[in-house]
Amino acid sequence: MKVQERTGAGNHRVPSPAQSAGERLPTVARERKPALAALAVLLILVGALGATVLVLRAGNRVEVAKLTHNVEAGQAITDSDVTSVMVANDSSINYIKWDQLGTVEKTLTARSALYSGSLLVGEMFTGEKGTPAGKAVVGLSLKDGQYPVGIKAGDTVTVYRVGDRNGSSGSSSSSSGSQSGSSSTSGASGGGIIVNRATVNYAAKPNDSTISSGNLAVTLLVDNADAAALSQAASAGEAAVVAVPSHNG
Repeated sequence: MKVQERTGAGNHRVPSPAQSAGERLPTVARERKPALAALAVLLILVGALGATVLVLRAGNRVEVAKLTHNVEAGQAITDSDVTSVMVANDSSINYIKWDQLGTVEKTLTARSALYSGSLLVGEMFTGEKGTPAGKAVVGLSLKDGQYPVGIKAGDTVTVYRVGDRNGSSGSSSSSSGSQSGSSSTSGASGGGIIVNRATVNYAAKPNDSTISSGNLAVTLLVDNADAAALSQAASAGEAAVVAVPSHNG
C-alpha cells in the first residue's frame, strides 16, 4: 500500500524549472489583412493598364507636315517651307501627312495666309488655280545687282525704282509714279519704293535665266494698286527688289 501511494504521488510531481525552460513558448497567430492584399493587387493592375495605354498611344502616332516659314495666300508650299513632326492620330483632324506632301505641293495652293509653326490640314488649301482677289502677278527681268542672291519663291520683298548712274530716270520715274496713282515715292536720284511688300511667286534658278541677256526672271504677287507702277518700272528696267522679313516671321 505504501508503495502504491508513493507511485501515485510520483505521477503528480510538478515539472522542474529545467524542464519548463526547454519547452517552446506559445506564439501569437499572425493577423491576416485581406484588404491590404486586395489593394496591392489593384495597384499592380492599374500600373499594368497605364503602361498598356502608353504603349498604345505611342504606337498610334502619325508623321505630319508643320510650317517653318510663312506662306502667302495663293502660294504653293515647297520642301523648304515645312518639316515633319509626330502627332497623335485623330481621325477628326484632316492632317496633311508627310507622305502626302508631294501631291499637295504640286496641286494645291494656300487658301489664305499661313504662318510658321502651323500644323498643315487639308482645309488650308485649295485646288483652284488663279490669282487671289485683289492681287496681281507682275513679271520682271532683273539684272545683276537688281535682286538679292538666292532669291526664291515665297520670299517677301520690297521693290524700289532705280535709275542709271546719272539719275536721268529720276524725273520720268517721278512722273510715272504720280500718274499710276500707286503708293510709290521718288527721290532726287530716282530711287523710291514702288511696292512696299510683295511675295515672290517664281524666281528662275541662275542656270535657267535668259542666256542672251543674263537677266533673272522673277514674278511677284502684288496688290492691284501697285501693279501699274511696277509694270512700268519693270518694262523700263528700273525695278530692283530687296528681300525683307515676312510678316510674323
